[in-house]
Amino acid sequence: MRAFASYLILLLALPLAALAVVSPANEYRAQGIAAPDCDGPLQVLIFAVPAVLIYGAGALLAYRAGRRFHRLVSLLCLIVALAIVPNIAEAVHELYRNTADGECRG
Repeated sequence: MRAFASYLILLLALPLAALAVVSPANEYRAQGIAAPDCDGPLQVLIFAVPAVLIYGAGALLAYRAGRRFHRLVSLLCLIVALAIVPNIAEAVHELYRNTADGECRG
């Protein structure tokens, strides 16, 4: 029953992970416009950080279960978590760029 609940959590978090992978850190640069996007990086991080934590923990816990199916689920969780990490790095880089340029002062 506990494994079913864990897999249900991973399944329900899949849209969160999809948003974390697809969302650009700067929507203007994604469209080809050279302008700062002051709220874009935080919108990415709101989705990406929980998704990485959920799927990272899922990978660790599924791997520790030890069966072949659990190891496959662990590998899939690891792939999802690693797909999100570059977007987090890009969002943090965009935050530092906006801070250094002094463009997004609130």
